[in-house]
Amino acid sequence: MRRAIFPGSFDPLTLGHHDIIMRGITLFDEVIIAIGKNADKKYMFSLEQRIKFIEEAFKDVPSISVKSYEGLTVDFCKKVDANFILRGLRNPGDFEFEKAIAHTNRKLSEIETVFLLTSSGKSYISSSIVRDVIRNGGDYTGLVPDSVRK
Repeated sequence: MRRAIFPGSFDPLTLGHHDIIMRGITLFDEVIIAIGKNADKKYMFSLEQRIKFIEEAFKDVPSISVKSYEGLTVDFCKKVDANFILRGLRNPGDFEFEKAIAHTNRKLSEIETVFLLTSSGKSYISSSIVRDVIRNGGDYTGLVPDSVRK
């Protein structure tokens, strides 16, 4: 069984995330969307809301699930018996940041990180941009899945 986790805060889930997850499920038997809890971070949406957004967005895909976790991502991978970490890359800056994390994770646990490039039409979307649009009353509907728009 090829099980991957797709870690992040998903505050909120974006069409960029959705793109990577749907393409990732073609590579793995199962993808667990892993919402990391960070006590130092201020979230716009509660953990419960973020879980609901994700569960609703992927309700028709039984091989995709969502779980939350605290601590090291590699420890969560061991807990759920995942062999891979799935990550999306939007730009060269993402690559440099993610490469350092992937090397560290591999050193700690020998887990493989698989990178997918976000589709070109979605590469500009980030959760921080979506939050800024929402805070300022802009139209964010073209940036997030239907489950977040409700």
